[in-house]
Amino acid sequence: MARTIETVKGSNKAVGSRLAGNIAIFAFLLILGLFMLFPIYLTLIMSIKPVHELFIFPPKLYVMDPTLDNFRDMFETLSEMWVPFSRYVFNSVFVTVCVTVAQCVFASMAAFVLAKCKVPGGNFLNKVIVTSLLYQSNVIYIMQYIVMAKLHMINTYWALILPSVASPMCLFLMRQSMSTVPDAMIEAAKVDGANMFTICWKIVMPNQKPALMTMIIFAFQAAWNIQGGTLVYDEALKTLPTVIAQAGSAGLARLGVASAGAVFMLVPPIVIFMLAQKNVIETMAHSGIKD
Repeated sequence: MARTIETVKGSNKAVGSRLAGNIAIFAFLLILGLFMLFPIYLTLIMSIKPVHELFIFPPKLYVMDPTLDNFRDMFETLSEMWVPFSRYVFNSVFVTVCVTVAQCVFASMAAFVLAKCKVPGGNFLNKVIVTSLLYQSNVIYIMQYIVMAKLHMINTYWALILPSVASPMCLFLMRQSMSTVPDAMIEAAKVDGANMFTICWKIVMPNQKPALMTMIIFAFQAAWNIQGGTLVYDEALKTLPTVIAQAGSAGLARLGVASAGAVFMLVPPIVIFMLAQKNVIETMAHSGIKD
């Protein structure tokens, strides 16, 4: 009887400690989530503040008289520039789609070769990819500009698209995912007469949907925020981030316009993230490859 009581007390202590640990983790994640959402909340609040509230000191974290005038002023300001507002939208959408598709295609093919093909110097290339994750693209910006100037790509769409096609993060992500594909599956496909291109796109890639959706999220978010103000000076080729930054740089009076532009730029990446996240979760829950 005494041993039973001690066992019950021990189990209660274990349950209590586990519950306390879960509560602590939940509280930490909640605080972290609120901290990450705060910039988005502040941007939304600033976008609906009237001009006279933007200059209140100390600044308030809420709006007393909400208005949509900042969004109206944003569209009016951008429409009064040298080209129509729709042209800037087209440039951003065109560049974003081209960069996202190119990153998915080239990163997938390169990752398949590095993960499942015996390439001379493959280990060295993998180390180079990991090392390149430590550096931003600004490190090689001058070299990129010189190369594009020699190839006469300055002030063209190529100047915005080509430098962003190669993404070490996407390549590393796909290589790590493809490394989990069983070699027996690839060998069986070879026995059936499939070439490497067929194996890559018809056998390996259909099983990489979680990594592919994650790569689309990263690629779209990075491409949607491309400015390229120093690479493109023709107004008809500029993207939305560039012209919104120009509109917001006119002074403090344009702070509301800049916040409205930031909210406008937030919408497409959030939509893509929500759509892709659903596919990632469903695929991770229902798919798997076992050797």
